[in-house]
Amino acid sequence: MTDRKKSSRHIALVAIITVIISGAILFSNGACRKETSEQTATTSATAENQATPEKPRPRRESFFGLHFDLHPNASDTELGADLSEENIAALLDRVRPDFVQYDCKGHPGYAGYPTRVGWAAPGIVQDSLALWRRLTRERGIGLYIHYSGVWDSKAIEEHPDWARVDASGKRDPNATSVFGPYVDELLIPQLKEVVTAYDLDGVWADGECWAAQLDYSPRALRAWREFSGRSDAPKDRTDPDWLRWKMFHRQAFEKYLVHWVDALHAFRPELQLTSNWMYTTFAPKPIVARLDFLSGDYSPSLSVDRARTEARYLASTGMPWDLMAWGFDRGQGQGWSLKTPVHLQQEAAVVLMQGGGFQVYHTPTRRGFIIPTIIDQLGQVANFCRARQELSFKSVSVPQVALLLSETSLWDRMDRVFSPWAGEYEELEGALHTLLELHYSVDILAEHQLSGRLAKYPVLVIPDAHRLDPAFQEEVVKYVQNGGRLVLLGEKCARLFEPLLGVRLVGEPRQVAAELETPLGPMAASGVWQDVEITTAKPVGFRYPTRDFRRGQTVAATLADFGQGKVAAVFGPVAQAFYRSHHPALRLFIGQLVEKIFPDPVVRVEAPPTVDIALRRAKDGRLTLHLLNRTGFPVPDRYSFIDAIPEVGPIRISLNLPARPKAITWHPDGTRLRWKWEKGRAVIEIPSLHIHGIIAVD
Repeated sequence: MTDRKKSSRHIALVAIITVIISGAILFSNGACRKETSEQTATTSATAENQATPEKPRPRRESFFGLHFDLHPNASDTELGADLSEENIAALLDRVRPDFVQYDCKGHPGYAGYPTRVGWAAPGIVQDSLALWRRLTRERGIGLYIHYSGVWDSKAIEEHPDWARVDASGKRDPNATSVFGPYVDELLIPQLKEVVTAYDLDGVWADGECWAAQLDYSPRALRAWREFSGRSDAPKDRTDPDWLRWKMFHRQAFEKYLVHWVDALHAFRPELQLTSNWMYTTFAPKPIVARLDFLSGDYSPSLSVDRARTEARYLASTGMPWDLMAWGFDRGQGQGWSLKTPVHLQQEAAVVLMQGGGFQVYHTPTRRGFIIPTIIDQLGQVANFCRARQELSFKSVSVPQVALLLSETSLWDRMDRVFSPWAGEYEELEGALHTLLELHYSVDILAEHQLSGRLAKYPVLVIPDAHRLDPAFQEEVVKYVQNGGRLVLLGEKCARLFEPLLGVRLVGEPRQVAAELETPLGPMAASGVWQDVEITTAKPVGFRYPTRDFRRGQTVAATLADFGQGKVAAVFGPVAQAFYRSHHPALRLFIGQLVEKIFPDPVVRVEAPPTVDIALRRAKDGRLTLHLLNRTGFPVPDRYSFIDAIPEVGPIRISLNLPARPKAITWHPDGTRLRWKWEKGRAVIEIPSLHIHGIIAVD
């Protein structure tokens, strides 16, 4: 049978199934049976006169969730064999999540339920989704599915012409083409089938923006010719249309995404949908697709560090969002092992302090059993999160430091469609880590998010972005003229704002040996530096060719007035250097510069550099200060797991407030803190901090 005939047969079957099921079909051991109204009533009530279960919270109101996937494959022969009501109930009743995301179709392309549209795994012994649906519905818990989109190896095996093609003409064995019929002939029909069969609340689509690839398939090249007028396609950076070629693919992916999301919403308007990592730091662009929430599963190993960046960006999108932690990790060359509850609690705190939801990913056994250790781990993490929910969930930032993520620079630097996995964010994360170790409250925003909002932030920090949107660049100039404070960390971004700097750039940037003069002595910062001559600026930092500071002094950093504002600039790779070393001398060098330009932040903190802060307003309007203890956080390959976080303290905090507060309390325990009022500032001392705590001001 031809591929086209197979596809037509699939579509016809979907139509038949949709008519047959018209509500809820449960599959059991491969046999199809329709629930009667009497059976449905039995499912929804286990005892006479039992109250009707509450409806699941919509995703925008959901705070804590669980994720399970198995990525079914051709070798599976016993899926669901150990699945039991008792096991699932034990988990749900201990953890009480707001939602569960359960396995449906993973990257191999096989479904974990007996689909009639695509290809079911060969060994489905018991239909897991049916039992999970019944037990979550009884408890008022939302049920979503994990479904792999662009990445579908089985679809390509069956339909080779659905594959993306690389620049050499080779078909990709995993990534489908967003220009092809896959979305209409498999993805949309199969999602309609499974959503109807199990009355699902939503879909968490995986393998999407981060799996999309530059595509040289006939369909893609035809669309490119229509778009560009070129008969050939760029192959690398030497082609002047390379950026245009990449942007063409970014637009094509978004068109694909809009298409299937709109189709599913038209089919079932209340269905709640997301595409993993879309509109996050992986794809920091204005939101076009009508996703109901944003989500992403950050690195299992670089967990705390990655979450610190991702949460701050997601908190600036204006969308409901959550982040997913992996409940397990592995050492170098080792298998997967479970994280401790304390380990996950530290990860969760990073997300909670930015106002987001939190979920944890685990895998059952291939037979569907969830071991007791996982249930206990998740129960402890859920308790930790719930204790902080009232003051953390949906909190909003009190603007202090805006850190720019330049999408304009990213689109040029990144040679994938989406997903910056090749060091594109080293400067961004280096700047963030520095500012957090200096105890500033930091938001990460892209150009499109900051445009029109710059005046809300006392300080704007730009890491070494090499290009900016011209309109936004002009907006930054006006921001400084009107009293804003700008910090430029690197020669590339400094050169973008030469007229503001009070210096004259001398020659081109060049690779040099450099030792920075810091409060802790010399600090190696070799790399690309820009030489400058002072005109009106004040030099506030110096570098030398060697550690012998008696000769060779060169200006490394300056401070200048511009209009009513100020500009501080470092003319070399300090943000990247901090990312790669986290040397305290470099932190102090940057800290002195930021303090000169931002001498009076709302909050000042005296604490070890392992304490992060976030100044927020809770849903009830109270001013809150979140404190996170990062001490002992995991470092991949050597210290992948932690089970003890030493307390730090005492911590001294000074808050600039418009009026003397009525009370200041410490949460989650709600105890009243001792504080004193000095010249418009509340001075507070926290005796000790374990993982995370919140100061609330009344």
